[in-house]
Amino acid sequence: MDGDHSPHSFCDSASGSLAHLRERASAFFERLPVAELARDAQRRRWVSDWARIGDDYLVLAESAGEAGSSRFSGESYLCAMTAHEVARSLSCSEDAAGIDLADKIGLSLGKLEDRWAKRIERVEIDYLGQATLEGFFVSAACNCASAPAVICVGDEEADLGAVLARLLPALLGRGVSLLLVDGRNASVSRSRRPEHALGCWLDYLDGRPDVDSNRIGVYGEGAGASHASRLACSDRRIAAAVCDGGFWASHRLRASVRWITGVWHEVGGDSPTRSLPTARRVPCPILVAVGRRSMVREEDALELQAAYHQSGAHCSVVVPNAIRCPLGEVENFVAVDDFVFDWFGDKFGPARQIDPLAYL
Repeated sequence: MDGDHSPHSFCDSASGSLAHLRERASAFFERLPVAELARDAQRRRWVSDWARIGDDYLVLAESAGEAGSSRFSGESYLCAMTAHEVARSLSCSEDAAGIDLADKIGLSLGKLEDRWAKRIERVEIDYLGQATLEGFFVSAACNCASAPAVICVGDEEADLGAVLARLLPALLGRGVSLLLVDGRNASVSRSRRPEHALGCWLDYLDGRPDVDSNRIGVYGEGAGASHASRLACSDRRIAAAVCDGGFWASHRLRASVRWITGVWHEVGGDSPTRSLPTARRVPCPILVAVGRRSMVREEDALELQAAYHQSGAHCSVVVPNAIRCPLGEVENFVAVDDFVFDWFGDKFGPARQIDPLAYL
């Protein structure tokens, strides 16, 4: 792909379905040249192009809503959020453009909350009389009496609304409910372990008649990947987990022992799995997403996978194509989000067979 490539060459403004737009957005990321991404002028052009696509979808959504077409209006808002998220991922968050894009994503999400009031709920539950936990519940768009559900634990530094706006388009047509909770909710009490607060959310899902209690998964992003591992370890009601496989808990324990003993070098290597007790390995199938989504390196994830397989446990690994540039890392979030929910569909369904190791 040359440096003058524009998304309009394969995504003509606000045309096509959400599936079409996400396919084109994913292709855009896959063909993104690293050298051109480092050029500020070219990067700003891509930001402008994708922002314009999102703006056009916003106009379509408003027009469709006024005409009474709620389904087309809703899908257009999802398209707008996807296009604006592509632009936002290419921009600097502190730039005026990045702030404007975040506002537009929030606008689309707010409109969807109004139009899909029966599907998108703001939920509050009591945490042992100590605090109130808040989250979003998105019910599955299907006719079944009860559907599988995924608890998504956001990174402790992430904005919950922004995560919901990114994940909502990936949910369309999947027949799975989503409970999105703040990673900081896992640390509301220093006297209790993080998984206790998440266990309250699991109790909440278990009590909903529209949720299949035998098919509940957990998905953690960033620091939330460690919380997801601990919940899956401590509660057998979790059927599948996208997590760090206990890597960071083991890493922190090993670091603490070294600090106390003053021994900083181990004989026989520094494997993250050597100090991970077999009894604490996650009993359900797990998926480790390499990189910032779990803060696990590829080599560590593969070693973790080998250790799990040796013990007879199921562990899959996905390696996203993260493009390093002066902005940090640009990730094909469309491909990764779709893969994660495809994997859950396979474990809940099955929908299709997922390879134990995938490079995106």
